[in-house]
Parts: sequence; structure tokens; C-alpha cells
Amino acid sequence: MKKHNFSAGPCILPQEVFNEASQAILDFNNSGLSIVEISHRSKDFVDVMEEARSLALELLGLEGKGYKVLFLQGGASTQFLMTAYNLLQSKAGYINTGSWSDKAIKEAKLFGEALEVASSKDANYNYIPKGYEVPNDLDYLHCTSNNTIFGTQIKEFPKANCPLVCDMSSDIFSRVLDFSQFSIIYAGAQKNMGPAGTTLVVLKEDILGKIERQIPSMLDYQVHISKSSMFNTPPVFAVYTSMLTLRWLKKLGGIAAIAEENEKKAKLIYSEIDLNPLFKGFAAKEDRSTMNATFSLADGHLKETFDTMWKEAGINGLNGHRSVGGYRASMYNAMPLESVAVLVDIMGDLERKA
Repeated sequence: MKKHNFSAGPCILPQEVFNEASQAILDFNNSGLSIVEISHRSKDFVDVMEEARSLALELLGLEGKGYKVLFLQGGASTQFLMTAYNLLQSKAGYINTGSWSDKAIKEAKLFGEALEVASSKDANYNYIPKGYEVPNDLDYLHCTSNNTIFGTQIKEFPKANCPLVCDMSSDIFSRVLDFSQFSIIYAGAQKNMGPAGTTLVVLKEDILGKIERQIPSMLDYQVHISKSSMFNTPPVFAVYTSMLTLRWLKKLGGIAAIAEENEKKAKLIYSEIDLNPLFKGFAAKEDRSTMNATFSLADGHLKETFDTMWKEAGINGLNGHRSVGGYRASMYNAMPLESVAVLVDIMGDLERKA
């Protein structure tokens, strides 16, 4: 039985993507070869890479606006380093909204001053900072759009007179935004796009080449752009599966269509959290994530009963991160509304039994 997968990542993908990808493992394009053994220089895979890059620009509404798309390796954690390596000359600003922002700041400090422009660390990151001023002397401003661990999400992005860099690992392609406000967007594939192993980077080419330091080839955005994401052997299967997911999303109607579904899922679970006296939410209501709902039991004595109920219903990956405790329902693009309804029904059943 296919489980209801609420895991924060690696996570659920569309069933049709699993089907196509599994067939390609056996025989890709009737070539007699598997997708994992074809040459990354072959026309078959070059076509995959080009389509994946093109779909990303199309879905984000960034075609013809000076952006380049890369599929790299090393996860968002490597992008913490690469953004600073390529952009930080003297001082960068960071909005610290969680563990991943904190790690990005640590990497940036290797190259210059990393200023915390705002932080929600004082309340264990359960809200998004507001009302702060952005200095005028920054090389760039970095933010994290969605905080997987704490269940918060930026609803209104800061205005700055410098490049805006955003880690969108856990909500890329999930909601309608003006993506042209960002100079760099990066996202690990393993939440909304594909299997772990590749990282999407979308960047404005004209912000590059302005720092004085020498950059190692593997960490230089300009090198990867010049080689069309083929400077070294790319993660072939992860890129291919990401391309299939982007095809699926386009067929559904793009980001606007999936955003409607994501809002339905979020409304359903947050309504239960707010109305059911046995549960309480972690994140500030105005900053709640549509991707990751974090909550806990008001009465810890019910934990064993509740855990048994959701596990028997075929639910997987509901336990919260150790930084928060409780529970975390990750509802990425491919999560069907029906799975969220199963969880909500169990929460209601617990109230009736208590």
C-alpha cells in the first residue's frame, strides 16, 4: 500500500513521474540503455538538460529576462558557500529565520562581513521578522523563503537596492511570486522537484564578475554557465526526474494551478489545528508555511495513542524536527489533498476519543 508521505525530504513526487523514471532506469528512449548509464554528452541527455532548464525559466516567468539556469550538485549547503564566493566583496546582509539561514551566515563569514539584518532566533524562529531596515551598503541580501523545520514562510519579501538572493529549497514552484525580484534563487531538488542529488540555481548573469578574488572553477557560477551545467558530469538521474516533475507541473497549469491546491491543503490542516483543542500550532499564524505545518499535542499523555493512530492509517514522516518537537506535516506539490484529509480525520477522531 502506498503510504501518505508527509516526510520533509527526500519527499513525495508525482506517481506518473515515478512511473516514467522507473521505466527510464530500464530503458531510456528505447535506446537499449538505462538513463543512469547513458553518456551525459549524448544528444539524449543534452536534450534532457536543455528541456529542464527551459521549463524552469518558463514556469518561473523569467524567459527573456537575463536569467540563466544551472543544475548543480552539493545541495543548498554548497550554495551557502557559492553565493558568498561569487558575490561577497565586503558586506552581505542576512535575514535569519532558521537553521539554514544560520548555516548560510556561517559560510558567508569566511569571505567578509555577514550582517544579520533581522532575526527571529529570540523565539526559536517561530515567526518572520518584520519592520527592519535594510542597509544601503550591502553586496547582496539573503533570505530563506520557507523554513522547513519551523514551519514559517515569508509572505512579503524585503526591498533592497542590492541583489536579493533566496534559498527556496522547500517551496520552489509552489506559489505565485514575482520571481524577477530575485537575482539568485537556489533550491535543493528533494522537496518539490526531484530526488536528492541536484540543486537548481536560477541567476541573473549580469550580477557576476564583480568581485576581486579568484574563484575555484567548481564554485564559479560563470564557469558553470559557460558549460551549460556540464562543466563536470551532472547528476543525470536527478536532473531527468526533475525535468519530468517540471513537465508534470506545466501540464497541471503551472505554478498558479498548484498554488490553489497547496492553499486548500494548508487551509484544511490549519483549520483542524486551530479548532481542535488537543493540538496547538508552533508558527505565528500570519507566517505559517503552506508547505510545512508544525504543531504539537496540548496533552503529551495522548502521544502514544495519536502515534499509533496515524501510523496504522499508513501515514509516514509526521514526527517534528528535534529543534521543535511535536509533529510536522510536509505538504509539497505532489501531496494529494486526500492524504491531508486522512491526517485531519485522525486528529478529529483523537478528539472524539479523548
